[in-house]
Amino acid sequence: MYSIGEVSKMFQIPISTLRYYDKEGLFLGLEKNNSGIRIFNEKTIDALRLIECLKKSGMQIKDIKEFMKWCSMGDKTLKIRKEMFLKQKKTIEKEIEELNNALELIKYKCWYYDEAVKDNSEKRVKNITPSQMPSDIKKAYENSHK
Repeated sequence: MYSIGEVSKMFQIPISTLRYYDKEGLFLGLEKNNSGIRIFNEKTIDALRLIECLKKSGMQIKDIKEFMKWCSMGDKTLKIRKEMFLKQKKTIEKEIEELNNALELIKYKCWYYDEAVKDNSEKRVKNITPSQMPSDIKKAYENSHK
């Protein structure tokens, strides 16, 4: 069993955020002691891990709340929960692809400016064709210029 302060430190989440999650009904079965203090168990810790994962993946709290509601409804919502995760997986994969494309351009530009700084000028490097680039930079250039 964990106090809200312990959970806050564990996840590096403000206590106010944990209270908000509770108020929104994201913690199924969150217990309170006689003084009304929230007590987190392994089930609510696992729920928090999932909530934080879904938030990082770009899911809104209202959609996470809907998911938690589906969980409370039992096995009859298994398919819709699976569909939600498949949709979120596609969203993340698309974002990763976009970030990888951005990273490729940044790799190329780092090389470009390394070369320009060596020469104290962009003149030479501006005229370098992809075939004249080191293979890893050529690949980054081509990936970022699709």
